[in-house]
Amino acid sequence: MPPSSATSAPPINPDQRDELLAELLDQMTQRAKLGESPQIEQLTQRYPDLARDLRELWAAVMIADAVGGSTQMFAAEQRSQGLPGQPRQFTDSGFFSQPLPCKIGDFELLCELGRGGMGVVYQARQISLDRMVALKMVLRGSNATAADLARFRAEAEAVAKLDHPHIVPVYEVGELQGQPYFSMKFVAGTTLARQLNDGPLPPREAAEILAPICRAIHFAHQQGLLHRDLKPSNILLDLEGRSHVTDFGLAKRITDDAALTHTGAILGTPSYMAPEQAAGNRGEIGPASDVYSLGTILYAMLTGRPPFQAATPLDTILLVLEQEPLPPRLLNAKADRDLELIALKALQKPPELRYPTALALAQDLEAYLAGETISARSGGFSEVFMRVFRETHHATVLRNWGLLWMWHSVVLLAICLVTNWLAWEHVSQRWPYLLLWSGGFSIWAPIFWALRYRTGPVTAIERQIAHVWGGSVVASILLFGVEYVLNEPVLKLSPVLALISGMVFTIKAGMLSGKFYIQATVLFATALIMARWPEWGHTIFGLVSAGCFFIPGWLYYHERLRAQLE
Repeated sequence: MPPSSATSAPPINPDQRDELLAELLDQMTQRAKLGESPQIEQLTQRYPDLARDLRELWAAVMIADAVGGSTQMFAAEQRSQGLPGQPRQFTDSGFFSQPLPCKIGDFELLCELGRGGMGVVYQARQISLDRMVALKMVLRGSNATAADLARFRAEAEAVAKLDHPHIVPVYEVGELQGQPYFSMKFVAGTTLARQLNDGPLPPREAAEILAPICRAIHFAHQQGLLHRDLKPSNILLDLEGRSHVTDFGLAKRITDDAALTHTGAILGTPSYMAPEQAAGNRGEIGPASDVYSLGTILYAMLTGRPPFQAATPLDTILLVLEQEPLPPRLLNAKADRDLELIALKALQKPPELRYPTALALAQDLEAYLAGETISARSGGFSEVFMRVFRETHHATVLRNWGLLWMWHSVVLLAICLVTNWLAWEHVSQRWPYLLLWSGGFSIWAPIFWALRYRTGPVTAIERQIAHVWGGSVVASILLFGVEYVLNEPVLKLSPVLALISGMVFTIKAGMLSGKFYIQATVLFATALIMARWPEWGHTIFGLVSAGCFFIPGWLYYHERLRAQLE
């Protein structure tokens, strides 16, 4: 197995490339299974030629784990003759092989209700109490790993402590033939996912279904438990139309420093997970993550589909991270305006802009049902302020730019100081300045992007920022041509440099972080100072613009280092 040292490795033989990639990927996977860090940053530093492939392959592994590990448990539609079409035999559970129905311990297993990556659920009759239950067991039976068993027991223990009328209760936790199980209340009826197969729900019905689920999730949060896998298939609807939440297979204690699932992997169902959950170990998952998932469920009830879905899980993850959901009324003209506002508020990318709690979301749904004004229609000054200066969901890419921005500040300052030195030497010809600026940036730009590519694939938002930056460089160089056409002395239009840079940071503020409005304001003011003291103009501009890049670059670089150590 290759060492995980950050020391640079010798050049890779092309014939051995695929074999080494497979070996490194296996190393990361094995470390993740043991609950250890996969050390992807160290490996990409040691094998820079493989960095891009390693990151993309590891992302695919994490998403495959997310999709495969999401349990698809559902309640069956109760019929007097049983459940036609359901599997009649255990085929790959690794536990039983006899056909159904069959007797196991105190339970008569009638039919399989559902299964996923970790658990399998059966409709069963508990013989001693003569009651119908849903029985959940580890899917792989005797082949289950220690992590599988630990996660399974954690789910049973967590849900057993939740006593709420809209959370499916756990009756009993025990072992059958040496394998753990827990029995739950059997909810006769259907799932929200099945109901949505027929299309969007009427507005009032959607609110009536989701409001009690929000209160149930708030109750779980009060008990210190996150669900982390809320989706329509985990919402059960009984025969009276009451809704119940189930499947806490990815539940996590809010106060846990390290969870059973903490390997940096993406866990959950891509279309219904929050951006911070889709970001893997870069995101801080909390109650707001469940609020987001509740918003995706409401969106699905209004439109008949989740807010983000694509051809592959990886593409869906990228949509969750980078795109905003379409307003529900664009997909369903009959969607209610107030419920649309509630859903979009819950689906805000920054957690602080969502409902503060699942209870607040429930109260807005209940206000809608009562014909009262919903809070999603109003926003106080503090909320408006946070919207202006917040980081957007694209801001995570800034961690890749931290060190590069610090180097860019050095290059920019050097070019500006040399420019001012030439002016002090009374160089009035244009070609030395044009050569300095066009040549300097022509050399630096490809170096900048070559270094950026070594840290991983470039995202769509980074390509957009690159175009803005490239346009600003072209505009700065063309100032020399404009001066020539206007027959103005060289450097006469130099204050425009600060205006161009201020516009660039204004765009960055809207696309990445509202904090960049500060740099934009400082640069706009710098243009006036440059016009007042032209003999020091480029030195002033160089110092100010270098600081505008260096300070956030230093902060994001150290944020990246902290993330690598976690």
